[in-house]
Amino acid sequence: MGAAKTRHAVVIVGGGPTGLMLAGELALAGIDVAIVERRANQELAGSRAGGLHARAIEALDQRGIADRFLSQGQTHQVVHFHMIMLDISDFPTRHNYLLGLWQNHIERILAEWVGELKVPIYRGREVTDIAQDDTGVDVALSDGQSLRAEYLVGCDGGRSVIRKAAGIAFPGWDPTMSWLIAEVETTEEPKWGFHQDAFGTHGIGRTENGGARVVLTERDVGSTSEPTMRDVSEALIAVYGTDYGIHSPTWISRFTDMTRQAAAYRERRVLLAGDAAHVHPPMGGQGLNTGVQDAVNLGWKLAQVVKLISPESLLDSYHAERFPVAARVLRNTMAQVALRRRDERSKALGDTVSELLGMDEPRRRLAGEMSGLDIHYDLGEGHKLLGRRMPDLDLVTANDPLRVFTLLHDARPVLLNLGAPGGLNITPWADRVQFVAAEYDGPWELPVLGAVTAPDAVLIRPDGYVAWVGDLTQPGLADALTTWFGPPAAA
Repeated sequence: MGAAKTRHAVVIVGGGPTGLMLAGELALAGIDVAIVERRANQELAGSRAGGLHARAIEALDQRGIADRFLSQGQTHQVVHFHMIMLDISDFPTRHNYLLGLWQNHIERILAEWVGELKVPIYRGREVTDIAQDDTGVDVALSDGQSLRAEYLVGCDGGRSVIRKAAGIAFPGWDPTMSWLIAEVETTEEPKWGFHQDAFGTHGIGRTENGGARVVLTERDVGSTSEPTMRDVSEALIAVYGTDYGIHSPTWISRFTDMTRQAAAYRERRVLLAGDAAHVHPPMGGQGLNTGVQDAVNLGWKLAQVVKLISPESLLDSYHAERFPVAARVLRNTMAQVALRRRDERSKALGDTVSELLGMDEPRRRLAGEMSGLDIHYDLGEGHKLLGRRMPDLDLVTANDPLRVFTLLHDARPVLLNLGAPGGLNITPWADRVQFVAAEYDGPWELPVLGAVTAPDAVLIRPDGYVAWVGDLTQPGLADALTTWFGPPAAA
């Protein structure tokens, strides 16, 4: 193919939140990773998605970077389901809130972190073709350059070039509703807040720089052309009787309730994460958060496979664990769209749902789902902690008091012994797994489930999920270590 190819262990296509998070995870594991991004820089037109949910903030906290985001945004102790506010102030987490922070800021902070980790980014370039074989993937770029990677990850959004090139099906549901969204200046004071009419819910809010952020439900679905200022003006007049003298747009876009999910998150050496793997309407602000957590699930697994610590079959657990999570997000956003319809039957259903969500158990269950705190990977029968997020407990160790999440800053697994000292020797995994003996005498409580029995020992994966629970003499630990972190080293 002419010129010599530039080689990387992993190439990520797309430098949005998912691609940046994945690059950071791989860089922490010492993997040679690079990003291909079609934008010339990290700047976004408009503020895009807004908000980080509790579990995504925890994931950032596990890497020691949550404060960078928290210092830039505003916290709200609620999540929204169909315009209904669900209080999460009683959830057992340090981050019992939604962080209001627009995507342009989220990306900027993640890009700064990835820059500190020295990840190269090929900017202003698009992928024109890929070809995979038994040992890797060739990636052709729009500037004529060619890259060679052992693995390629498509984090390139809902219209993913990588997903299409890999031949991965994207089944789902066509749009039934669409919305115009614009960030503009106005010459007249608009009607702030929400407004409802026979066609749906519309809203006008203030942007950070004093302009207006307009979201309008369109009367007809089907236009696939890029929306213009004229479209926004006509839609405003149709709803409010005036366009408030809009001018100087920074961002105009259209979104629909199209809902689709990749049939497979992996096709041999090509993987998908974020919107490339799942698209849905933005109700409840779950898309960006789901993508960031895809990255945190995939990163350490891919790193171990690249380093030949684990067999390639470990990557099958990525689809097995993350596909059901996104399927639930698709289901709850589709339900919210159904509740937005303006006919009398849909309104009656909405009233019923509102009444139910006024009760404690439904509130907890749905808010746990929206915030990502109730995620449960199916790792078999056993203790309630198994396959769930490890709580960020305040531990007492021989040296210092420290938080569980502090142990995860380097994205390395931890075997935490909270019982009697001694017991099993994990020397054959000592090069891969940190062993920490500590004491903890507080409550053990999980979101949605409530109190759980205090374990003697837990094996925590780099993504913060519990892979084994028991005491240090209990069988099963060696199997769990082998399953997740490779076979024991020879003595």
